[in-house]
Amino acid sequence: MDLTLDHRTLEEAHETRRYFAKFERIIAHLKSVAKGVVSEDIALQSEIPILQGYLEALSGTFTALSYKYLLAGRVSNLLPSLLSIDRQDSGFPVYQELLQMANDAMQAENHLRSLPGLKELKVGMVNHILREHSSPLNLQFAASQRHYYERLANGWIFWARNDPRLIWTGNVNPTRRQYRLHWAVYDSQQNIPLIYIMDLEDSGRKPLAKDEKRWPRIQSHLVAQSSSSLKLVTIARGFDQDFDDLHPKRLRRFYIGPMYSRAYTQQSGPLRDVLSEASGHPGEDWALAWTTETIVASSTELKASGFFSLVERQVYRLDPFAGPGDPLQDINGHTNQQRSLILPLHPFQILKERNPPGFANVRKFVVGPKGKILSYK
Repeated sequence: MDLTLDHRTLEEAHETRRYFAKFERIIAHLKSVAKGVVSEDIALQSEIPILQGYLEALSGTFTALSYKYLLAGRVSNLLPSLLSIDRQDSGFPVYQELLQMANDAMQAENHLRSLPGLKELKVGMVNHILREHSSPLNLQFAASQRHYYERLANGWIFWARNDPRLIWTGNVNPTRRQYRLHWAVYDSQQNIPLIYIMDLEDSGRKPLAKDEKRWPRIQSHLVAQSSSSLKLVTIARGFDQDFDDLHPKRLRRFYIGPMYSRAYTQQSGPLRDVLSEASGHPGEDWALAWTTETIVASSTELKASGFFSLVERQVYRLDPFAGPGDPLQDINGHTNQQRSLILPLHPFQILKERNPPGFANVRKFVVGPKGKILSYK
């Protein structure tokens, strides 16, 4: 399957600027939602700072890309490519954009040494305008690229892969420690950010935070298993099986997206009609999905490991509506899921009037005219 058929290239500078301006507003609203959301099914109070950090990094990514493509269409011959977005499934830039950005970050210092400083570029622009009476495109492009590489070198960026970090949260007893791990990836299949938070207990001889043997293995394992195609129960059980002295008690996955916009994406179903009707109100033809999946260990059991030893394994609580022994209980692969939708007031009013099936259990976070966030079930 040719996935590029779902991609769209933004060829004009004004189109690219509008796209990044829209996302800047959406991410700002998302940060406001994350700040005020405390729910067992959406995010715990202690998880909010972690989410805020990744959202700040995501904002940094979009800021960097906005500088890179600031003059798209006007100096396309100087750019290796134009911005590609996933118009079908996400509304976000395609995965290859973040891979290229990571490669650019490795060369950022070299580029910054070769580019003139911003003050020198601004003086050059003024002189060019006075002498040539035309736009100093080459100098403007050099300035935009300098901003881009400065963001990559110094900014807090959401990369295609954001390796796990470790937070000690206390001790169960003198030989059993509690940790919170968090990491994030930009999913290559859905082209959306995924954020993971895992609470685990460590019964190893050496504290995990100081264990130079286990910690690198854990980081590699978790990032390799962070695809959206894997169920949470698969990730949790795989981790539990591979590390006998680490016990994952709770695992959460946050899907940031898709972003739906009549101007940039192709929608199907009820949202297409809602956003189409809302397009008469400038800047309000969008909606952002935010989904939280959670799996929780309800108990433990001892399983044989080798000939003479037993190890602790987690028993995860899955679909509460599936009966004992029900072969369908692993279909969803999580304990619960909470779907949310962030959208402006006018599309929300249209959605409420139409009342399409499938949205009854979706929590709606509505952005008011002055940016105030209201929550509706």
